[in-house]
Amino acid sequence: MSRYELRFSGAGGQGLITAGIIMAKAASIYEGRQAVQSQSYGPEARGGASKSEVIISDTIIDYPKITKCDALLAMTQEACTKYSDDLKEGGILLYDSDLVTKLPEGNFKKVGFNIINTAKNDVGREIVANIVALGAMVALTGQVSRENAEKAVLSSVPEAFIELNKKAFNMGFERALAASK
Repeated sequence: MSRYELRFSGAGGQGLITAGIIMAKAASIYEGRQAVQSQSYGPEARGGASKSEVIISDTIIDYPKITKCDALLAMTQEACTKYSDDLKEGGILLYDSDLVTKLPEGNFKKVGFNIINTAKNDVGREIVANIVALGAMVALTGQVSRENAEKAVLSSVPEAFIELNKKAFNMGFERALAASK
């Protein structure tokens, strides 16, 4: 596989930096690939559009910034509007269908489902919406295996929340597969 660029975007406080870190951990530690993660968390950390970027490669990553992303997660309309121009033709746009209602034009796969409400109503805690989204990104991109991504999630959360995060990850994975058909 060649270089693959992912961007997790939404509002500050949605846990998207954590989701990016876990994705990079899954790729590097559990898959043995090269991975780099960077983030934007200035004033965005208090609610504006924020992002976490992950680059995964089988070769050395000589430039650690996204040029055109292969997959974009948009958890808010603001993030979708701000970052969708960077989505590569033929890429994947994953979005929260309750919050992103105006989709950009373009030749890319659009997959939406109610990510935050899935976390809140089906998993039981809104705080794990980032892990629901991570499960969805793993399902849609195929850049890391489901098993290795789940290992990265479970090794990154406190023991008391392992079952909650496992449920969130798997719910996101399954919902994304269903929504992409």
